[in-house]
This record gives sequence, C-alpha cells and structure tokens, in this order.
Amino acid sequence: MTAPREDMPPDRNLALELVRVTEAAALQAARYVGMGDKEAADQAAVDGMHAVLHTIHMDGVVVIGEGEKDEAPMLANGEIVGDGTPPHVDIAVDPLDGTRLTAQGRPNAVAVIALSERGTMWDPGPVFYMEKMAAGDGLVDLLDFDRPLGKTVELIAERRGVEVRDVMVVVLDRPRHEEGIKAIRDAGARVRLITDGDVAGALMAAAPDRSVDLLWGIGGTPEGVITAAALKCYGGGMIGRLRPQGDEERQKAAAAGYDVDKVMTHDDLVKGENCFFSATGVTDGDMLAGVHYEGTRGATTESLVMRSRSGTVRRIASRHDRTKLRELTGYRLG
Repeated sequence: MTAPREDMPPDRNLALELVRVTEAAALQAARYVGMGDKEAADQAAVDGMHAVLHTIHMDGVVVIGEGEKDEAPMLANGEIVGDGTPPHVDIAVDPLDGTRLTAQGRPNAVAVIALSERGTMWDPGPVFYMEKMAAGDGLVDLLDFDRPLGKTVELIAERRGVEVRDVMVVVLDRPRHEEGIKAIRDAGARVRLITDGDVAGALMAAAPDRSVDLLWGIGGTPEGVITAAALKCYGGGMIGRLRPQGDEERQKAAAAGYDVDKVMTHDDLVKGENCFFSATGVTDGDMLAGVHYEGTRGATTESLVMRSRSGTVRRIASRHDRTKLRELTGYRLG
C-alpha cells in the first residue's frame, strides 16, 4: 500500500466528510432552539462539531475558531484537528452562525465550516469587525466602498435591467447601519434587515434564485473569512475592509502590521482555488431547512456542500437515527 504524500492536496471526498461535521453541530444546537440561552446553544454546537471533526482524515489547524486557546474550551484558534494524516489544511469554523437566532427560534441559523490548503486562510488578528459587500456573478465588479452606496444600488439596477425599486439589499439590523440604510432607501431600493447571520446573508446575495442582490454592512471579521471561502465555492464575490473599534484596537492592528485601509477581496481572504465549505441549517431559513425531528429517534437535516476547484454545489438532505449517532459519538445529537 502506498503511503500518503506529505504534500497531498485536499481531496474532493473531504467535502462529503465535512458535511458530517456541520450536521453534528446542527443536531446538537437544535435542542436549544427557542430556549432563550444562546451560550448553551453555541456550546452545544461546538461540542457536536468537535465530536466528529477529529475523525476526519486531515491534519488541520483552526485559523478561525471560537476564540483564543486560553478562553475557548474547544475549537480555539490554533487548535489541531483531524486524525493527523495529510492533507495539511487551514480550518475556519462557526459552529453556530446565529446564536441569538437559535435562542429566539428565528430563521437562518446555520452551522458552518470552511477548509483550504495550509497557509491560504487570512488571519484577522486583533480586529474583530469588517465592512463587507457581497454579490453574485455579474455584479462583483460593481462593489466599491468609496462610491456612495446609493449610486452602487443604482448601478446594480442598471446592470440587471430592472427598476431601482426591484433591488434588495440585506443588512444587519444595527444602529451603526442607519446612515447606509437611509442611503439605500433614498436611492429607491429596498432593505431586508437581518438580526444575525451574515454568512447566510452573503449566500442569499450570491444565489441566482433568491431575491437579494447585495449584502452590505459591518460584521464579524472571522465570518468574513468564512464568507470568502463560501463565495469562492458558490460563485459571486465580496470585498472587505477592517473596521477597528476604537483607538486601542486600531493601535493593536498597526502594531501587528495590518493595513486597516486596504480593501480585500475574497481571493485575499482565502488564497488558492482548492477550498471547501459546508453549512447545515439549524433553524428553517432562506437557504436551508433547519433540523426537524421525527418521532423519538429520527431527525432530518439539509446542508450545502461545496468545492471551489470543481465548482460543485451539493444540496444534501439527510435522515438521522439519533440513538445510533449517540452510540457512535458519545453525544446526544438532537
């Protein structure tokens, strides 16, 4: 038997292995839908993801995780995951993108993971927030932070051959976005406000069969890297620019060598053309159905599994026997 090469690139089969990771996180987190405890929901997703992640044939380093090693009990930045065999890869995880959505029983909570070849994922360092724009194929060249937002909306309408009022922009519902929301509406376009989950929001903007044309706003930098991986697989693209919160964070960024004025693309955030992305719905949403229980043992999930090199996008509907999964993993999954 031939030994695996040390420089072995990620194989297409990893995509189908990763879906087991996000399914486990979703099944575990779904127990807390509507329970009002976002910390418990997040920890449950971490536990479920962690239970399966170490069974995957890879030597992975968590670049985007749940926090620093000393503060995060599992899936911390810098943690080694997988069974230690090649390929050598970078991992970005958000076990529960939408902790508040889950706690409140709202739509669009998902469990996500992204993977790329070692050394290709950008490390966001000390800056926790990033301004983002994302759109689908045919609109990416119109993304521009320096152009007035209302003008960008008008250009999108012109490119699509529709009225401005037919353009929909998805924006996180935050006070910091009030001026941008006004600019979008003053231009004549519509705004869809979301409370959380801008990874799912970016996928909506990139999807040709959804009514959203653009994602705009300031959200988490780690989610920006995950979004970049997703869009490299799914199609479309994004730009991002760091937004330090206060002088102290700005000084830390400068000391670490980060250019906070640089506009980055998805290719800057995830280099190379061999990355993978998997997302499984926790609550029902625009892109994915959430976890649904069947009797005392069964559960169903829906996932998006994608690979950038082939451009393959799979939508996977799965039925699970929770009793058997518990026997295999030691966790109560769902």
